[in-house]
Amino acid sequence: MTILLSTLNARYAHASLGLRYLYANMGALQEQTHLQEFVIGAKTTDLLERLLSWQRADEKLIIGFGVYIWNVEETTRLVALIKRVAPEIIIVLGGPEVSYESQEQAIVGMADYVITGWGDISFPALCQQILHGPKPLMKIHAGVQATLDELRLPYEHYSDQDIKHRTLYVEASRGCPFKCEFCLSALDKTAWPFDIDRFLEEMEGLHARGARLFKFVDRTFNLNIKTSLKIMQFFLDKLAANPDDPVFAHFEVVPDHLPDALKEGIQKFPAGTLQFEIGIQSFNPEVQARISRKQNNAKAAENILWLMQHSQAHLHVDLIAGLPGETVESFAQGFNQLHALGPHEIQFGILKRLRGTPIIRHTDDFAMRFDPYPPYTILTNKDVPFAAMQRLIRFARYWDLIANSGRFTHTLPVILGTQAFENFMDLSDWIYAQTDATHKIALDRLANLVTKWLCQERGMDLQAAQTMIGKDYAGDAKHKQSPEVLAQIQANSETKQAKTAPAGKAPKRQARHLVN
Repeated sequence: MTILLSTLNARYAHASLGLRYLYANMGALQEQTHLQEFVIGAKTTDLLERLLSWQRADEKLIIGFGVYIWNVEETTRLVALIKRVAPEIIIVLGGPEVSYESQEQAIVGMADYVITGWGDISFPALCQQILHGPKPLMKIHAGVQATLDELRLPYEHYSDQDIKHRTLYVEASRGCPFKCEFCLSALDKTAWPFDIDRFLEEMEGLHARGARLFKFVDRTFNLNIKTSLKIMQFFLDKLAANPDDPVFAHFEVVPDHLPDALKEGIQKFPAGTLQFEIGIQSFNPEVQARISRKQNNAKAAENILWLMQHSQAHLHVDLIAGLPGETVESFAQGFNQLHALGPHEIQFGILKRLRGTPIIRHTDDFAMRFDPYPPYTILTNKDVPFAAMQRLIRFARYWDLIANSGRFTHTLPVILGTQAFENFMDLSDWIYAQTDATHKIALDRLANLVTKWLCQERGMDLQAAQTMIGKDYAGDAKHKQSPEVLAQIQANSETKQAKTAPAGKAPKRQARHLVN
């Protein structure tokens, strides 16, 4: 029997931690088990050909697919083709997308078996039954949640190519004690830590092999401060010993829990070595209470401001539009409040109805309507009609292109002024009216559009706009304003009164946010 562990990653740089956990815990079956990762967007028949190349005559082939919100549609097509061309291949599904509301999914109907929840122990056990009997009678199997000490850790199974070219995902704990209803972690009873010494020994091994980029998937990195400090000290020691070959660590942190001991450690990290993802989601206390999110907003804001003023950590802070009871106006107020704190990036997300999440309990009371196809984005609710939700979705997209990209460092403060949300919404509406598009907008065209908006809609002097955007593209000769656009801007700006424009070795994404 040959066993393939496969998934379609969102990008090549995303190496699947889940597949490597399964592989590490295959036990006696590991020798006949192989990893076969793909990337979404590939031609389905090409993936089918790659998978079928593992098939041998008179031998069972089991393919275990990790199914997630970003790959379920393509994985469904792939499973359909497998069952059409080689129905004898045994398909086992796992992952969050098939762990809830399983029976109604087309991909589940085509598969032979499904493991819901944790698969580390249950998948190899199922393979043993398929190979040696007795044949499993049930299609859907509830995954056994092993204690973390029972699990073999997966980090040795990152290849040298993974270490050289891909993000390495690691976890010092599983689960989450919080109950935010939009998140699958709301279903966890608590957070379970791995033995910290055992974990750091594995990180030592990765570092010795050349790993320098570590992304922690822990939902609450700073929940246990003693553990947090021990992990941070590991990276500080590496930085001190190898200042010319620095490590980079990414953590998700609870915003209102930043004691002095942790602040002291954070301050020791030099620029370009530490990144925090901070979930605010909403500053509206009524909305927070409604979705079971406990957060001290004043303390969270204070901590974000402290991090910006007293540390060199790079901050990505999350907001979610479309939560039950959140109006456009209250979201705008929260956005402006967060922007005033100055994080490097505001990650503007739109609510999604992840399968199994408790957010569904508000569906009737708040007339919440979600797209029935992945990623199940909210379309409308009682407080935000469909057209307004579409405007927010476009805002989020253009915000990524202009603000979070870091390519408009000098220009962005002028765009936002003193009312960040309102002014950027004006720009967003205007760009959409001009282009009827939110994707496939070339950077040169985007720069031209921003210049045109500043001159035509804000009355900015053309020369001042050119100079300002020129600073954002200094040294990059290919980013120039097209003569046609400049001529049109000049003609329009001559009819308006000009206004004075205000001035306004790290990973590339961070470096883009530094004003030169």
